[in-house]
Order: sequence, then structure tokens, then C-alpha cells
Amino acid sequence: MNTAFAGIFLVALLATQAAAFSQTEFHLQYGKHKNPFSAATQQTFVFTVQQAAGWKLGDSFFFIDYLDDDARDGFNDRDFYGEWYPTLSLGKLTKRELRVGPIRDFALIAGVNVGGDADVVKYLPGLRASWDLPGFLFLNTDLTAYIDDNIGVEGGGAPKEDNSFILDVNWALPINVGSLSLAIVGHAEYLGGRTNEFGENVKEWILAQPQFTWDLGKVVGAPNQLMVGIEYQYWLNKLGTDEDESTAQLLVVWRL
Repeated sequence: MNTAFAGIFLVALLATQAAAFSQTEFHLQYGKHKNPFSAATQQTFVFTVQQAAGWKLGDSFFFIDYLDDDARDGFNDRDFYGEWYPTLSLGKLTKRELRVGPIRDFALIAGVNVGGDADVVKYLPGLRASWDLPGFLFLNTDLTAYIDDNIGVEGGGAPKEDNSFILDVNWALPINVGSLSLAIVGHAEYLGGRTNEFGENVKEWILAQPQFTWDLGKVVGAPNQLMVGIEYQYWLNKLGTDEDESTAQLLVVWRL
């Protein structure tokens, strides 16, 4: 894990210590992932630590993935990847209700994406719209820049790239069917195309990662603690290549 990766997410962890509330989860996923640079598909294990937290003027969400697959090909080989998204609510900051139709609030967002082995660093400043729709625990639309801070091939990392933009929709929708507690949680994003330091086109992509879970803990008298299900991943132009991915992964979630 590189120094930037460790430093950024240490800050994220420290920031949540002063949170008004927080929810930490551990995810285990197992399924087939495609290496878009070779088109080979391998069984892949993903372990994720993620936390959502709130403070008096906004909230924060971060996750760190540990990925390992069956092949030693330089892709998903005991690698780390993480993202952090702290926000500042404009409604809470101004102490005014900023509701516009079904949108209940707007927030400034300052995201950062970091990849371990490839030394990928991206900054995502932008604006969030938080929706108030029946049934949803939350539903957000984020429009941000996608600012490159890669060290480049000469520095031993991923190629430097032009800046771009990203549109992301993220949600949590609990569903109760009789005694069953189900949920659909996830996000979908569109990332604009760009050019790398070699003048090559890095294609725009669409990535959707909905999780479909069942509260198994509720069956044994410990609700909202142990969930099982699947995460479906659809990736058009995975990592900016010509390769697409459509895969379902087994999922176990332990919530503290």
C-alpha cells in the first residue's frame, strides 16, 4: 500500500472519531472478475471495510477494498483500492431549508479515489443533491470533477490522464416482504472519456454495482447485523478499455 493511500484513509478514520453517528460494515465477496487488459476472467476474493458517518454539518463515507484473484498477472494481485467522500450540507451550513421539489438538500462533496499498486490518485470535488423519495433510506445524485493526480508511468504508476467528470447515483432501499427484511443498496456511475499521457483514448464508462441482500441475522434474533446476498456488477468499457463485464458475486455483510 503506497504512502498516499495510507495517509488519506488514516485521515478518513480520524475524521469519523468525532462523528455524531457512524455505521461500520465488513463485506466479503467472491465471484469472477475480468482483467480488462488481457480479457482473462479469474475467481476473485474481495474484502471491504466501509463506514458511513455523520457530523453536525454533513456526512462522510469511505471504503477500502482488498482484492486478490487466482492469477499472478499484475491485476488484482493482493491489491488495495479505496474511496472517501466527505460532504458539507449547504442547508445545515446556512441553517436554511434548501428543498427544491423532491430534492431535500444540496451539499458540497470532496471525494478522493486511491489505488494501491497502480499508484492511482483522483480528486472528485463537486455537488450532491439529496432526494426525499418514499421508501428510500437515502438517494443521492453526485456530479463531480475527476481530477487526475497519478504519478505516471515514469514514476512507476498508472499513466497520467486528462481530467474528466463523473455522475454518480447512490442509494439504499429497504424492502420488507412479510417477515423478510430485504434491501437493494448500491450505486451507478457514468465517467467521461479522457486521454492518457501517451495520447491514447481512455473510454467513458458506465459502472453499476447494486447489492441485493437478506437480513439473515433477523432470523436468529440479531437484526441488522448479518446480511447475505449477491452483488451484481455491470461495467461498460471497464477501466476505459473495450472490455465489458457482467458478473454476480456472493456477498456476506457484517454490520457493527
